[in-house]
Amino acid sequence: MPILDRITQEPGVMGGKPCIRGKRVTVGLLVGLVASGQEIDSILADYPYLERDDVLQALRYAAWRSEEREITLASA
Repeated sequence: MPILDRITQEPGVMGGKPCIRGKRVTVGLLVGLVASGQEIDSILADYPYLERDDVLQALRYAAWRSEEREITLASA
């Protein structure tokens, strides 16, 4: 697992979704912005309280989660 010290999950913040440093900016929002073609510098201009490493770590987190495997357990 990569170091993801900027990703936080708290039940009372954004419904427990993964966020950046406890702020109300979700990993999904940042990944969606990058996927839609927005440049990181443009995102940082729109969200001046974020840092480049926040966006990069959001992308690393999303990549890591997409590689997880789900295993179905037999029911009793």
